[in-house]
Amino acid sequence: MLYVFRSSWALLLGMMLLMVGNGLQGTLLGVRGAIEGFSTLEMSIVMSAYFAGFLGGSSGAPGMIRRVGHIRVFAALGSMISAALILFPVLTDPISWTLLRVIIGFCFSAVYVTAESWLNNASTNETRGKALSIYMIVQMLGVVSAQGLLVLGDPSGYALFIVPSVLVSLSFAPILLSATPMPAFETTKPMGLREIFSVSPLGCTGIFIMGGVYSAMFGMSAVYGTEAGLSLGQISIFVASFYIGGMVLQYPIGWVSDRMDRRVLILGVSVLAAGVAVLAVLGGDVFWLLLMVSFLFGGLANPLYALLVAYTNDFLEYDQMAAAGGRLIFINGTGAIFGPLVVGAIMGAVGPAGYFGYLAVLMAGLAIYAAYRATVRPAPGWEETGSYAPVMPSGSPVAMEWAQEAFIEAAQEEEEAEDKP
Repeated sequence: MLYVFRSSWALLLGMMLLMVGNGLQGTLLGVRGAIEGFSTLEMSIVMSAYFAGFLGGSSGAPGMIRRVGHIRVFAALGSMISAALILFPVLTDPISWTLLRVIIGFCFSAVYVTAESWLNNASTNETRGKALSIYMIVQMLGVVSAQGLLVLGDPSGYALFIVPSVLVSLSFAPILLSATPMPAFETTKPMGLREIFSVSPLGCTGIFIMGGVYSAMFGMSAVYGTEAGLSLGQISIFVASFYIGGMVLQYPIGWVSDRMDRRVLILGVSVLAAGVAVLAVLGGDVFWLLLMVSFLFGGLANPLYALLVAYTNDFLEYDQMAAAGGRLIFINGTGAIFGPLVVGAIMGAVGPAGYFGYLAVLMAGLAIYAAYRATVRPAPGWEETGSYAPVMPSGSPVAMEWAQEAFIEAAQEEEEAEDKP
């Protein structure tokens, strides 16, 4: 673990600053949109635009990096992010914000691809799994820290928009000045959608649903907070609780998943998450209950993405896993585009309660489908499955391939250990 920090501290510091900047702008827009008088539906379109841009960046970034290299892509897109962040308080209309969010989503996706390529290249076979875990923790800490910055300024002014712009600009310094050599960039040709769905219908369906859950959970959480009448400080704590829960419960759920039928665990976690969301629908006006719900829901929902990836991998050969990762990213990204749009329409019709009602319905739907799949297909024994690898729904294709490599290496090590007399 210490070796990973020593060899990649500059890259990890840069990524943390990126996440602080990205996390702050996402929550800040939800609050500022209410101040500007944007409707819930308009804000849902603005928030959805980020995920549309992110999906486009995941597809387009590899070609850009091959043509002009990591450093030029980093510099160009970093400048665009900084400029776009400053323009939000200047161009205060839904159409401009939607276009800016598309640009920011595209740029952040490409920047993540670039930075994650460097981080993965800095890892060895022995440290890749630890590096992935540290990277995920750094991402979470960055977003949680961002929520604390929200209360230090006036969301109706300019200063809070300048802060993420500065943080994003500063994040490139430790990354670009790092002694870590620039990696050669290669990506695996993805599997066909029909092929991967035939391999794991539950994995693909679940990851699509989790895209809708994740984008609504984080893209619309600040919008929900403003609609529910929370103060600025309460909104920052509420949003942070989702991420803290995900960070705390990621590893316990991962540990359990390596020791039982993952399908049963997916079913159980989904049922618990749906039940927790229903509690918020019934008692969302009690702030301490709302915090408990956001912590537990984030802690249950975040690991589900990695759990579904691991479950899909259980039915793949090693040489298929990296190729499958690209399609899983696409499926998740497609679901993420629709999440804010649907929850925004529901909240516009029934009020803030529609936010957790939407999350409860999606998690219940995943539980029902998992139960159905358990009746039509036998699961591999837990002793025949691979190891759980933590990966975030916000990860780029590089992060997914990184997780797949860690998964493969852990599985191969287990097989070698079993073969030894």
